[in-house]
Amino acid sequence: MKLFFISDLHGCLPATQQALALYKASQATQLILLGDVLNHGPRNPIPAGYDPAAVADALNQYASEIIAVRGNCDSEVDQMLLDFPMMSDYAVVLLEDGRKLFLTHGHTYNQDNLPMLAKGDVLCHGHTHIPVAKNVDDLFIFNPGSVTFPRQGYTASYGLYQAGQFSVMDFAAKQFL
Repeated sequence: MKLFFISDLHGCLPATQQALALYKASQATQLILLGDVLNHGPRNPIPAGYDPAAVADALNQYASEIIAVRGNCDSEVDQMLLDFPMMSDYAVVLLEDGRKLFLTHGHTYNQDNLPMLAKGDVLCHGHTHIPVAKNVDDLFIFNPGSVTFPRQGYTASYGLYQAGQFSVMDFAAKQFL
């Protein structure tokens, strides 16, 4: 099982195209979208290459491979452009070792407001635009960062899960977490 995680695209076509090229090259089996897909949001600037309809078209090519959750900037109007569901606040995926991945955007469930998870489970979220891959108490917290608006000096990034390991990679495919 190989999973590819991206979050906080915010309608930026060039960042989405780069992320999708990396996804395809990675040979991952699923593309996990952790919210804030099409809309730039009221607190963010409009990104260069902002084209929500084209982002939707690009993502729709991979609709059968996508698991997506709703971000705080996503709406029912956005869903109308997408061929895959993205309006759920969270999704749960079972890993081959029996651990749960709790997928969410991060504006509701996060390290400060944990969902009900068992020891060893993984909370995967975006929202902060800051990559994280660390153990916190009995859980693993994973955030792939943002492909469009990275914060705190990080560059655009994505996440991978393979062979029981989570990693955060920059767009040059260098692991930094």
